[in-house]
Amino acid sequence: MMEPKPENQVQKDHLKQDDSLKQTVHEIDYGGSFQTHLLEQYKIYVEMADRVSARRLQTGSFYISLLSGLLAIISITGNKALFDGSQKIVLFSISLLGIALCCLWGANINSYKQLNSLKFKVIHEMEQFLPFACYEREWQFLQKNQSGKKYFRLTALEQYIPIVIAIPYLLILIYSIIQLIN
Repeated sequence: MMEPKPENQVQKDHLKQDDSLKQTVHEIDYGGSFQTHLLEQYKIYVEMADRVSARRLQTGSFYISLLSGLLAIISITGNKALFDGSQKIVLFSISLLGIALCCLWGANINSYKQLNSLKFKVIHEMEQFLPFACYEREWQFLQKNQSGKKYFRLTALEQYIPIVIAIPYLLILIYSIIQLIN
């Protein structure tokens, strides 16, 4: 169990940190409602971090829907009567669009990863002034991991999904280029 830091130790730790907290009002200067206001701010900030994660999931669902729809369109182009002479160009265009969407999706995942990382850095800083640093403690448990299994961050796995989904589009692009050349 972690012992609470004496108040002067918290202030020393506060001074050791980078410039990010230099403009933060100190508890002594703020007044008697510092802890109450900090706790409210903390709750709001944690809620915002949760909302970013929810938006991240929605974004992933959006891209999966779009990319699945494009694959469905590709299956329709197999009907040569429907796309008589333009089948090769349609395949080429759809494959390029699919690859572009996968690249955009990867960029979105990276952006959300950066945003969440920064939000949790701020949350960890705020927790220094709270009685119990629950997120910091959770991170400690994940790093220790009694079972011996390594913790994989979801983002580490998630960033490969657009790459995997881009593979069929890349194959279709190669196929369509060969068809256009012949």
